[in-house]
Amino acid sequence: MFARVTHYKMKPGSRAAATEIMHGLQADILALPGMVRFINVMNDDGSGHVVALSTVETMDAETANKVTKLWGAFADHLEGPPERGSYHVIADWAV
Repeated sequence: MFARVTHYKMKPGSRAAATEIMHGLQADILALPGMVRFINVMNDDGSGHVVALSTVETMDAETANKVTKLWGAFADHLEGPPERGSYHVIADWAV
């Protein structure tokens, strides 16, 4: 299992609009190859993280293009480009 963790910062007052956009993209996000789980967290100041668990270690060019287009839907609301990282999952616990 692999995790893609992306840090982002929304412009002030953009939380509601960004949340609405995200919900509209749910099917496209969950249809990305290997997607197992999608978690998005955001503080009141607009800083947040997306944690996407995947069975695919490295995105191919087509998937990377889809992810870029998905983030593009938030362009008017982001303070800057999201910062992405990829990691090996060493624990995924649930109660």
